[in-house]
Formats: sequence, C-alpha cells, structure tokens
Amino acid sequence: MKRKLSCVVLLIVGLLPFLFTACVDEEPLPEEGSIVVLMYHVIRQGEPSNLYERSASEFENDLEYLISNNIRVLSFNDLLIIRESGKMPSGHSAIICFDDGDKSCYDLALPLLRQYMMKATFFIWVEKVGQLNYMSGSEISTMSRFMLNGGARLFSFGSHSYTHPFLLGRKPDFPTDEEYQAFLDYEMGESRRVIESLTEIEVNTFALPFGDGAGDPDIIEAAVRNGYNMIRTSVNSAIHTGDFSLLNIPALPMLDNTEQEEILFYLEN
Repeated sequence: MKRKLSCVVLLIVGLLPFLFTACVDEEPLPEEGSIVVLMYHVIRQGEPSNLYERSASEFENDLEYLISNNIRVLSFNDLLIIRESGKMPSGHSAIICFDDGDKSCYDLALPLLRQYMMKATFFIWVEKVGQLNYMSGSEISTMSRFMLNGGARLFSFGSHSYTHPFLLGRKPDFPTDEEYQAFLDYEMGESRRVIESLTEIEVNTFALPFGDGAGDPDIIEAAVRNGYNMIRTSVNSAIHTGDFSLLNIPALPMLDNTEQEEILFYLEN
C-alpha cells in the first residue's frame, strides 16, 4: 500500500510542471511592425508659405507623435541591417529625412532633433551648399559630429545629386548613352565625393531629385556604380515586409497640410 501511495505522489509531482504551464497564458511573440520614411524639405518658424514647408511647431508635434505612439526612429543604415536580416523589427518605426539642405535644417530642425535625441538624414543638393538660404559646408561638418550617448552619430548624410536635375527626364537630351551615363556619374559621383569630404562619413544613400526615375534600370545601375546601396524615392508608401528593395525605398512627404495621423495610417495600411 505504501509503495502504491509513493508511486501516486511521484506521478503527481512529475505532472506539476505541465499542469502549471497549462494554467499560465503563453507570452505572445512581438508582432513585426512597418517602417515609414518621413520626408521633409523646409522648416519654418512662422506660417509656411508653400506646400513643401512645415512649421517648426508642427515638426515638434510630429516628433512628439512618434514618441506617444511608440514609433521608434531609425536611420537608413538601420534599414540596411533590417534588409540584410530579412526580418522586420517588432513595433512600428520611422526614418526622418530632409531634402535639399535648406538652412532651416540647421537653424530649426537641428535643435529639436537634438532635444528629442532623434536620428535624421540630410540629403544634400551639393550645388547649393553655402548659397543663400542653404546650409554652409561648415554647418554640415558641425552636424556630422553630433553623437548619441553610446557614441553613434546622431545625423547622417545622403546625396540629392549635384545640380538637382530630372535624372530620367533629361535622358533625351543626350545624343549617346555614353553621354547620359557620364551625366549620371557626375550627378551621383561628384555629389557623393563632396559630401564625404565635408562630413567624413560614408554616403551610401541617394534621394532622387523630384522623385524622377524611381525603379529605372539605368539610374539604379549608375547609383550602384557610384557607391550607393540605397535609393530613396518619392513613391508614397511604407515598408511592410522584410523583402523590400533598398533601391526603391518609398516615403511619406511631410507637407504643410499633412496630419500626424497620416504617419500611423501609412504604417498600418
């Protein structure tokens, strides 16, 4: 009788871990999120004067919206790592970027980005560096040296070409393919060289002027030939899966009339 009782006790003890596990809800795996690239041009202290300007107060509201909705801010280099892994990060993410290199990037966007410790990428229209209403070379160099607490750079830089032309639209202007390719090499290669000389940071992302030529084989080939592994387009969308193309990255334009709720709408649709 004692032997039978001992066996029953041992059986119950052995089953306890399984009984306990059955009573406890399993922790759900974190859901993969989406990534949206937020594309700005000019930040204004007062009221914007055209569609492509955004007020400083609305820009700050954008940053606070990202925080309140737990949208993590990434860089394009983070995006490169995500694509190499083929797996989207858990939770939604955003990339902040500015086209052209307007002076307001230094005067108004920079202080807010530093205050909120948010990464951003600046796509430079190289021909305009140092001209009226555009950042100077020394300002770009200064921005390149800001660091996060862990030592990573807060800001990165990409090319928006040298003279900001229509890249695909200009193709008929060249009598031969060799001349067209030389035009692309200048716009992509020389701009990259100048930006790297100012920042001492590798430039690996190209933003298409006017969004012209997204997905075009000649433009993609020229970009890769000139040292880029990412192309940001103006195609209005977000990234939802890990097999996205680094050479056709979509973006959401942050215009004067863009509501903050559109950020989450793009992420979830």
